[in-house]
Formats: sequence, structure tokens, C-alpha cells
Amino acid sequence: MADLTQHRCLNHTAREAVARCPSCTQFFCRECITEHDGVIICAGCLRKQAAAPAARRAKWNLIGRAGLAALGFLACWLWFYAAGQILLALPSDFHEGTMWKVKVPDE
Repeated sequence: MADLTQHRCLNHTAREAVARCPSCTQFFCRECITEHDGVIICAGCLRKQAAAPAARRAKWNLIGRAGLAALGFLACWLWFYAAGQILLALPSDFHEGTMWKVKVPDE
């Protein structure tokens, strides 16, 4: 393999290369290369690595939101079902209003 000084940066052809990206195997100058998690990598490969987890995270966010919506719908349905059962369990006198009338003895 030739010396790094004989290679030129992929983005800046006037500059000599100082490192080679292990992911894409291209040569880059000091401005185009960065160190991330102890590995020297180019900006393009770093962008690709950062985009992959974001796509997975977006998928799980969608699944999580759908699950929360279903759980909320179920909670509302159970709430109204329980309220209906309580109303059905009340005596019919309560619904008619005769339960609250005071019976006055006839004189």
C-alpha cells in the first residue's frame, strides 16, 4: 500500500490525506475525518451510523403510540361500561324519582 502522503482527500483534492476511513476505505484530510467512540471515521459514514438507530427508534415510537392509543381506548371503554353497570344496578324507583318523595300520612 502506498504512503498516505501520496493520496489526496476525496472531498478536497488539493489536500493530502491524513487518514483512511475503515468503513468506506476512502482517504480524507484532517477536516473531513473525525474520531467517534475511539474510531477514526469520515463524516458520511458517521451520518449513516447515526441514521440507522433513528429509523429503528421511529419504528418503535410508532408501535408504542399505537399501543398507548389502544390502551387508552380500552380504559375509556371499561370506564363507561362500569358506569353503565352501576346505573343499571340502581333500583327503578331511583330512576323514576319516587324514591325521593316524602310520603305524608293521610289525615
